[in-house]
Amino acid sequence: MSELITLSNICKIYNPGENEVRALDGINLTVDENEFVAIIGQSGSGKSTLMNMLGCLDVPTSGTYMLHGQDVSNMSDDELSDVRNKEIGFIFQGFNLIQNLTALENVELPLIYRNVGRKERIALSLEALRKVGLEKRLTHKPSEMSGGQQQRVAIARAIAQAPPVILADEPTGNLDSVSTKEIMGILRELHEEGRTVILITHDNEIAAQAERIIKIKDGKIFSDVMRDEGKQAGAEDNNIKGK
Repeated sequence: MSELITLSNICKIYNPGENEVRALDGINLTVDENEFVAIIGQSGSGKSTLMNMLGCLDVPTSGTYMLHGQDVSNMSDDELSDVRNKEIGFIFQGFNLIQNLTALENVELPLIYRNVGRKERIALSLEALRKVGLEKRLTHKPSEMSGGQQQRVAIARAIAQAPPVILADEPTGNLDSVSTKEIMGILRELHEEGRTVILITHDNEIAAQAERIIKIKDGKIFSDVMRDEGKQAGAEDNNIKGK
């Protein structure tokens, strides 16, 4: 597998000076194509800042971020927006659906922004909704669906144009155990299809379903293991709680 993401000595500093906060402090990380990675940490650990960096929602104070061979560390907002549109599908804890749009229209919306033609975007949206098992709920609005169904719509929206990276931020945080199992199953299927899946979570049980588990604390990576090792290490570190 080839390298997809490389972070080199990434720092993110807020309030530089005497009262500065190092949200990220010298992060070095490589993620290969077709990996399934969980990043886990408690509130204030830096995991949300790291997610924003990986998702090109923010730029580092210092260090280098290479994504698919491109240096995105110092890009403008417009350039970062283009990279996000092409490279990354986002799944959020709060679903972020438009309430007055149907499931199909919610999935279509980002494709409209990307200037995808009507016929193609409908075909892509229908296929994405079929993949998540919602082909019979096309005309339903978010208020007419359960939390699990809404999150599946959000996943369909994220995968419709087949981005190489799926970035899932606490995707099961608002869901019951049945819906959580369904969503994790879909993420595993996407990984098996060849996507790189990066899962941000505070939950050890959710993280344990990934192939690789990265633990972050005080803005630093303090553990990075493959799943078989992670199960053993996780038994020693079940105190990671909260968001």
